Amino acid sequence: MAFESKLKSKELDGLFEAVLFLETEEECYRFFEDICTVTEIRAIAQRLAVAKLLRAGVTYQEIAQRLGASTATISRVNRALSYGSGGYNRVLERLDKEQEKEG
Repeated sequence: MAFESKLKSKELDGLFEAVLFLETEEECYRFFEDICTVTEIRAIAQRLAVAKLLRAGVTYQEIAQRLGASTATISRVNRALSYGSGGYNRVLERLDKEQEKEG
């Protein structure tokens, strides 16, 4: 069964297609610095870091202290991990596999 996003649009298709064309970390930095504000980029990075820590069993309080994330952000990420579309989990599993190869 194919995933059907509630957000689906031609504009988002174009954005995601562009992201998939990025080949290096430098290209990612260049693209995201152009397309997002610094605050937006940092917020996205923080959410991914929160997701990693939640999957590792770290408490909300410890995550808030380590990352400066609000409990609302932590809760939102936790909800996405548990009941979302599976995007965090898929990426984090792939990152874990990649780190296992390197380590």
